[in-house]
Amino acid sequence: MSFISQFLQRFKTSLEFKKHLKNVLGFSPGNLTLYKTALSHRSVREGADENNERLEFLGDAVLSSIIAHYLFRRYPYKGEGFLTEMRSKMVNRQKLNEIALKMGLKKITIYNKADAALKISQIFGNTLEALIGAVYLDIGYAKTNRWVEEVIILPHLFTDDLENVEINIKNKLYGWANKNGKQIEFATLNESIENGRRLFTIAATVDGQIIAQAKGFNKKDAGHIAAQMAIEKLGITS
Repeated sequence: MSFISQFLQRFKTSLEFKKHLKNVLGFSPGNLTLYKTALSHRSVREGADENNERLEFLGDAVLSSIIAHYLFRRYPYKGEGFLTEMRSKMVNRQKLNEIALKMGLKKITIYNKADAALKISQIFGNTLEALIGAVYLDIGYAKTNRWVEEVIILPHLFTDDLENVEINIKNKLYGWANKNGKQIEFATLNESIENGRRLFTIAATVDGQIIAQAKGFNKKDAGHIAAQMAIEKLGITS
């Protein structure tokens, strides 16, 4: 099914799309073409100028900058290490995916629903970053800064709670291994092509034995999921 067919199946008119988008954004969008690109996954639009990967790259940088500025103001007496760790907690892929789902992005993202591999991928967090990139190009940095704080940070990223969250799953696993004299390694079991994209299978091993394995469209995401699965399987709580 072509992108146009999928779009028309989801939204009968551009006016309907604009209405749905306004509900998600909280303001009336200007350049609809820009937002259509931001919400178009590579699985339905291959061209670099058609899917949301370039906007995801831009949105990632914009979001990181906005959160860095927010934390700089929020914690005037904290050092660089603390601020860097907090930013990592706030922009990690799993957290962004959760926020995207709560915001309703799944309902308006155009992607190949028949692709089973996408079910294990956190594409909506990526789409959220692409959306931030589109907002930035549409309304400028200052307004985007306010929008991110009002729509993403304040309702979804509670810094008081995040201060006590261990977000680096791999470090948690390595810490357990050091205490128990175990050797943790992450190995690439397989690399294949699905629907034109590289799909990685990463295994978490303990003393050479595979404990968990996961798939993802990049090694970082697959490794993160494998580490989380390993922690659950090993019953690691602290």
